[in-house]
Amino acid sequence: MSRSGRVTLSDVAKASGVSRATVSFVLNDDPRQTISAATRERVMEAAQDLGYVPHGIARALREGSSRIVVLNVDRGMEGNFSRSYVRGLDEELAEHDHILLVRHGHAIPEATQKVLDTIVPRAVLRLGEVYLAGHAPDERDWENGFAANAALQIGYLAEQGHARIAMALPDHEFPLTAARLGFAQEAARRLGIPPLERFVVPGPREVGVVAVESFLAAHPEVTALAAFDDDIALRSLTALRDLGRRVPEDMAVIGFDEIEHGSLFTPALTTVHIDAEVLGRIAARNALGIDTGALAPVPGWIVVRASA
Repeated sequence: MSRSGRVTLSDVAKASGVSRATVSFVLNDDPRQTISAATRERVMEAAQDLGYVPHGIARALREGSSRIVVLNVDRGMEGNFSRSYVRGLDEELAEHDHILLVRHGHAIPEATQKVLDTIVPRAVLRLGEVYLAGHAPDERDWENGFAANAALQIGYLAEQGHARIAMALPDHEFPLTAARLGFAQEAARRLGIPPLERFVVPGPREVGVVAVESFLAAHPEVTALAAFDDDIALRSLTALRDLGRRVPEDMAVIGFDEIEHGSLFTPALTTVHIDAEVLGRIAARNALGIDTGALAPVPGWIVVRASA
């Protein structure tokens, strides 16, 4: 047995009394080689007795792809949506004897290609790919897709009587920023309220305070902030508190893609919760060419707390 503890072709060859090449020919079922039935049986029995498992890359070369699915998660998409999506994708792939490899953040094309050439994945997915590719939402998206979740945030504020709303954005351009803003503006249009103002809430804390103060001074009509995500919402809450603004009396704040920290803040953060586990399961089945059956996206919902 090798030093790694994994049974190798050499181990099988030694146990069956044939060459390593012969073992390879038998286990790969190479049609170009003429090997007696007795030898084939001896090699297969030795492999079974030793518990030999074909190396993943070698198996990939035989099958044309490995049993690995790669998911790329871009920077700024590592929230609750991402975690629940990965959980569903991973569990569904495991049920069909596949493995998930998740890659986070930016990766140079050369490094990515080396990974793909090495593991020969069954499929390569990108979180939110349909929207990152400029997909225009259809009515199904507005019922229970990403557009619907973005609309939930604006709709809740409108229900609370807020007509002048601003989107609080991150200080870095994330892949879904444009899509989120577009969906929110369309939601405002459908609700019949004025177009959303928008501004950036940067870090660190002192800089964020200046940004919020400057924006509110220029837009005194705004009564609610819809944040890009919970992190930006918490930056906004901190800035408002430092400025002596009451939340929600002077300014309502709602987050997006619930994180635990929001419930620990004072005032506790109202936000949009998105359960993407079923989306991950659907993506897994699509990648494997399996019927998705009755699987359907689960609509998001508002987690009502004290900030809005």
